[in-house]
Amino acid sequence: MSEEAQLSTTVNGDQWSGTVTVRWTLADFLRERLRLTGTHLGCEQGVCGACTVLVDGMAVRSCLMLAVQADHAEVTTIEGLTGPRFSALQDSFIRHRAFQCGFCTPGFLVAAEEILGSGQTYSRDELRELLIGHVCRCTGYEPIIEAVYECLA
Repeated sequence: MSEEAQLSTTVNGDQWSGTVTVRWTLADFLRERLRLTGTHLGCEQGVCGACTVLVDGMAVRSCLMLAVQADHAEVTTIEGLTGPRFSALQDSFIRHRAFQCGFCTPGFLVAAEEILGSGQTYSRDELRELLIGHVCRCTGYEPIIEAVYECLA
């Protein structure tokens, strides 16, 4: 069995093709091969949400997905959500002080982008449920919920 496989994917709008180690997770690929270190590795068991990225518009835990599973997919990391200026969501996180140490913030922002992209309106309680799979040990979650809720309006 080969230790490497071909991968063709689009990451943050840029096409990438080459070989990857078959056992690499998507997080490993993003961090090690593409040097996109905004995707944080916390628990490496899919529990904390720090490694959340969008794959074809859906939030996934990149520590649980193999890189080869992203073949022909469009991947968006926290780096892909930023441009020359902060997004409205990022500005809202700043206004609401929705981060402290910042380790969980990329995962929350990416997950919130999926929520906002759905076009649906959610209550604060529904947002808590949607973001329940993300661990933050600093903020107490309320500033995060308020920041996302503000962007739904």
